[in-house]
Amino acid sequence: MNKMVYAFLLSSIAGLSTLLGTIPIFGKNKNKENIITSSLAFAAGVMICVSFTDLLPESFTLLQETFLPFPGILVLLIFFSLGVLLSIFIDRLFPQKTSHNTKQSKLYRVGFISMIAIIAHNLPEGIATFLSASENAKLGLLLTIAIALHNIPEGISIAIPIFYSTKSKRKAFLYTLLSGMSEPLGALLAFLFLSPFVTPFMMGILLSIIAGIMIHIAVYELLPESISYHLPKATIFFFLVGTLLMYLSHILM
Repeated sequence: MNKMVYAFLLSSIAGLSTLLGTIPIFGKNKNKENIITSSLAFAAGVMICVSFTDLLPESFTLLQETFLPFPGILVLLIFFSLGVLLSIFIDRLFPQKTSHNTKQSKLYRVGFISMIAIIAHNLPEGIATFLSASENAKLGLLLTIAIALHNIPEGISIAIPIFYSTKSKRKAFLYTLLSGMSEPLGALLAFLFLSPFVTPFMMGILLSIIAGIMIHIAVYELLPESISYHLPKATIFFFLVGTLLMYLSHILM
């Protein structure tokens, strides 16, 4: 198989694994509050763990190719903070709509903001997967598996709130598909335009910005919404499960 086709195929598989996060919406879903609480807490744990054990360390490693450790960590923190500020700006662009059902409106907003954050996350992942797989087939495959594992709970963070706020499986599926398709889009952009210009410095600052966005979404959107259902044990338990699952996946991979 042609290296470029193989790399694009792996990027597509990694991105479309996000759709596995829609599986819970096709069940009987008898206990709405428990499902929402556990799903959002689980996704928050995944996002925070991925940011601290994957995105930020990888960003620091890439920045060290340009800077010494101290300026490198300073640059990382600056762009991480920029990511948080960017997420706050996105949050302000989509203010809470007042309606007769504020709970559903808030839930929809959580799903929509999560979709935007994950699209921003998946684009550089698609670029990284494509570039890695086109150079080293085995490394590309390992990276695809690792990305697919954490894309599933990210899909949950979109599908569950969109489904329960709109009662539409179709919308939940389409929103999740849109976020997943951003990964092969990143691969396509890398193939057509970006591969000659992608440098370790560029990828390093991009990953630190995305870590800031992901942590802000997890702390400011997902966890508060999970807590609002007043099931603290479920929130804590599934947050820890999400965190530990991602931590173990990094050890095993």
